[in-house]
Amino acid sequence: MKYAIVESGGKQYKAVEGETIVVDRLPVNAGDDFKLERVLFLADGEQFSVGTPLVSGIEALTSVVGHFRGDKVVAFRYSPKKRIRVRRGHRQEYTRLMVESIGAAGETRRREKTPEAARPAEVQAEADDLVRIEGIGPKVAEALSAAGIVTFAQLAESDAEGIQQIMKDAGLKMMSPEGWIAQAKLAAAGEWKAFDKLQKELTAGRVAKPAGKSAAAKKK
Repeated sequence: MKYAIVESGGKQYKAVEGETIVVDRLPVNAGDDFKLERVLFLADGEQFSVGTPLVSGIEALTSVVGHFRGDKVVAFRYSPKKRIRVRRGHRQEYTRLMVESIGAAGETRRREKTPEAARPAEVQAEADDLVRIEGIGPKVAEALSAAGIVTFAQLAESDAEGIQQIMKDAGLKMMSPEGWIAQAKLAAAGEWKAFDKLQKELTAGRVAKPAGKSAAAKKK
């Protein structure tokens, strides 16, 4: 197995030929080629090259699969005396890259693609970016893909119990897929306004519960 440790955006990633990696969003378009030129370590079978700090003349050629957003991170600022209640959410932008080849600069090239006729029928269907669903991150999307769910329509037709079993088998617990399915139905139908409205009502794929009454209000 040929792989390299590469650097992008100040972070290090393990790039394996023929596999994908997820990095912080890059200013590129889907389908473009992108070279990762900062290679810190290279392994080819039993041969290893350690950079000082970089491995000279080595680069990783990748193709851009697409962009997506990660899980929502919620930050809540609370100060009882000043009556401050501030809730903010953030979803980090990422880029998924396919590692085509790793080698000497100028000699890297794309891997040969499998002919369309040789591919299974289910793979020929164009996959949707399931990470657009509120509550679905890269790990959940990967588990769904492994189970054959790669489009909004397929997720919309799934039942909650079946999705929960997929998550359990993948070691992902405490998941609530009801909100995912509701979002997928709107996305599959192209109802993006309703989709965006529903997402604003969700937190990690679940409908936010209304805040309870304060102790003073209950006494009244």
